[in-house]
Amino acid sequence: MKARILALALAALLAYPSIASTEVVRVVIERREDVLGGHSFGAFGAYEIIVGQVYFVFDPTNPSNARIVDLDKAPRNADGMVEAQANFMVLRPKDASNGRGTALLEVSNRGGKASLSYFNFAARNPNPVSEEDFGDGLLMRLGLTVIWVGWQWDVPLREGLLRLHVPVATDGENPLEGLVRADWTVDRAATSLALGHRNHVAYQASDAADPRNVLTVREGRTAPRMTVPRDQWEFARQEEGRVVPDPTSIYMEAGFQAGKIYELVYVAQDPRVVGLGLAAVRDMMSHAKYDSTSVFSVERGIAIGISQTGRFLRHFVYQGFNTDESGRKVFDGLMIHTAGAGRGSFNHRFAQPSRDAHRYSAFFYPTDIFPFSGRAQTDPESGKTDGLFAHPASPDHLPNIFFTNTGYEYWGRAASLLHTSVDGTTDLELYPNERIYHLASGQHFVGAFPPPSRSRLPASDAYRGNPLNFLYTMRSLLSRMVQWLEDGTEPPLSTYPHIDAGTLVPIDRVDFPSIIGVELPRKVHQAYRVDYGPRWDLGIIDIQPPTLGNPFPVLVPQVNEFGNDLGGVPTVESLAPLATYAPWNLRIGYAGGTDELSDFVGTYVPLPRDSTVRDDTGDPRPSIGSMYNDKTEYLIAAQQAAELLVTQGFLLEEDVAAVVERAGQHWDWVMRE
Repeated sequence: MKARILALALAALLAYPSIASTEVVRVVIERREDVLGGHSFGAFGAYEIIVGQVYFVFDPTNPSNARIVDLDKAPRNADGMVEAQANFMVLRPKDASNGRGTALLEVSNRGGKASLSYFNFAARNPNPVSEEDFGDGLLMRLGLTVIWVGWQWDVPLREGLLRLHVPVATDGENPLEGLVRADWTVDRAATSLALGHRNHVAYQASDAADPRNVLTVREGRTAPRMTVPRDQWEFARQEEGRVVPDPTSIYMEAGFQAGKIYELVYVAQDPRVVGLGLAAVRDMMSHAKYDSTSVFSVERGIAIGISQTGRFLRHFVYQGFNTDESGRKVFDGLMIHTAGAGRGSFNHRFAQPSRDAHRYSAFFYPTDIFPFSGRAQTDPESGKTDGLFAHPASPDHLPNIFFTNTGYEYWGRAASLLHTSVDGTTDLELYPNERIYHLASGQHFVGAFPPPSRSRLPASDAYRGNPLNFLYTMRSLLSRMVQWLEDGTEPPLSTYPHIDAGTLVPIDRVDFPSIIGVELPRKVHQAYRVDYGPRWDLGIIDIQPPTLGNPFPVLVPQVNEFGNDLGGVPTVESLAPLATYAPWNLRIGYAGGTDELSDFVGTYVPLPRDSTVRDDTGDPRPSIGSMYNDKTEYLIAAQQAAELLVTQGFLLEEDVAAVVERAGQHWDWVMRE
């Protein structure tokens, strides 16, 4: 009861106007409590969790806001400012004077919170409260202040997600309208399809009878589109046996066929000012760094973005958002994870931030578009010269950046364009502020181990899903980023495949071993030159679907005799191998596109246990028995591999025992009778 009274009192006292900042005008604290009852996290002591609402205002005349599409068309308050509101959560040392002075702001992927699971090996919980939710406490033992804030307007309507409430842009007193696109790879037959991506809030169709509303169907990624007659579908959904009108869903009585790709272009109105998400992340960090009244004040800021929000941070840098409205540098470091060479739908009219564009889903959204590399290049076809780092307000405002990509991003996210020339012929020289780390052979996220029996692929010893655990590498890299910013200690050199070393090659030159039941993909995700219409430079799409030009050459890592990636950051799994970890997987067993890449996932194939199995199956890979006499010998190899990774800066000393224990569990599973 006392704790509840104290929390309510604090909420009342800490609903304060900001004095030093004109961007964050108010922070309302709704809950403030000790983490795990005041548990001490090493040298940095106890932590507290702070939950509340943050209120922003944005000056439409400020040069730092000039890139926000439709900000000039948003409603303004009495002071001429545009307002927005987000929920937030902060973990910080309870004794602020005992903190490290460095914040890790996670740009939340679709409203979630992943940092505790990524860096603390914690359970995923949007409202962490238990020991399981905080894991081994690495983030707290590093003394970091961890910040989450809503930036995305359209996240699913679920409790616990982070959300930014943004205004609607208008044309004076009249609504703005435009073309919006939704698409679906239909793997199971259905009668209703929601317009929002992955259950996100959708733009409503403004007029169901508008002739510009067009539904098409096709057989493959770039196959011809066939128009579905308008009298065969409607804006509705099926609910409890009834057909209910719904401007955010389409219904077809005959059903949407499995194996087909459907695409709807429709007219919507009332676009949100989506680009305010970029500014909200900017201003939240600026508030923490520069506002002396902030209750989570820090000296330095690191942003972490994973997948969607890794692309968000690439977009953030490209559009010059690392300078705040007062002309100050915002983030000192960025950890851009599994973003490939992409950006995304984060700042244009009728933007849908969740749309990502994979090889066989969410096609041709403005994700994998030029420029790709930090260094400026000239596209020989368009003649345009541009680069990811080409538009900072000041060269001093470029942060130190880690780009970390798994093997999947090379196959499914065009990651090679991050560090090759746009014609795919030469390696680029990197800038001093950037490091690129290829998490060799990993899939987009760490797969389950042991692999579920249901994931076993037909007629093979292979499994859909790749359990290579690159999170140990990420833990070490985070500590290296903190050191780089705090005292200038250089992190490990960039480690990624190169053209000139023969470790980055066209897909038809990959020397993958011939394993029964496992087929090397013949297709890789491609980034196209895309025409979205004459106003695209202003952030307005007029051509839906867009017109595709020629693709940019995409290369992938070469592999070794085990089929594991070359040229990347090693792991115990690759240095003391027991399996092939392929970062790709084909859509075998699906209704359509069976020769295409599965989204996000890789393939796991244990090595043959001994020479007899190897000979019986014709497996060209070395057998486990030819490399290790027994488990003891294998564990010695795993221990040596882990110690090597520590010296290279890719593994924390404290994680060696856990990594070797995991290796032993892997041995037991692979060698089971």
